[in-house]
Amino acid sequence: MPLPDPDVERLLRSLDAPADREPHPAMLSDDDLLAACEWTRSRDGGPGGQNRNKVETVVTIVHTPTGISAKAGERRSVRENRPVALRRLRLALATQHRVGVPSGDCRSELWRERVKKGKIILSTKHRDFPAMLAEALDVIHASGSDMKTAATRLDTTPSQLIKLVKEHPPAWSALNEARRAKGLHALR
Repeated sequence: MPLPDPDVERLLRSLDAPADREPHPAMLSDDDLLAACEWTRSRDGGPGGQNRNKVETVVTIVHTPTGISAKAGERRSVRENRPVALRRLRLALATQHRVGVPSGDCRSELWRERVKKGKIILSTKHRDFPAMLAEALDVIHASGSDMKTAATRLDTTPSQLIKLVKEHPPAWSALNEARRAKGLHALR
C-alpha cells in the first residue's frame, strides 16, 4: 500500500476545514495578542513587604480593539504578574467578546483536536481553555443560545458544552443572561 502524499493530505484537510473565520482574540498567539494590547503598571496594596505601596507591581493589560482589560497584582513582581494578567485577559475576551461564525462546519483545528467522540478533553488550567471557551460561546451565540444546535455544530453533546462553559463562572453568568434576554430559561 503506498504512503499517503503529504500534499494530498493537506488539501483534504483544507477542504474539510471551516470557512475563513476571523480568529477570536483569545485564540491568538501571545505575540499577536500582545501586539494588540497596551500594558500599564501601578501600585496597589498587596503583598510585597517593604516594597508594598512603593513599587509598581500591579499589571493592567488592555486589548485595544475591544477595550477589554484585566489586571494582576497579587504576586511580588511585574514579571510574575504579567502572565497572570494575560491569562485573565484571555478569559475576559472569551467571555465578553463575540466573533462571527461561518455556516456549516465551524470547528477550529484546536476544537477538532480537543474533542474526541463527542467528549471535550480539556482542563480549565490548560493554556487552550480560553480559546476553547471562546469558540464554544461564539457558536452558542450564533445558534441563538440553543445548546442543542450549538452542540451539534461543534460535534459534541449539550451536556459537554454546558460543562465547559460552567467551568468559568463569568461565562456561565453571561450565557444565562443572554438566554434570559431571548426568553429562554436559565441553565443549571
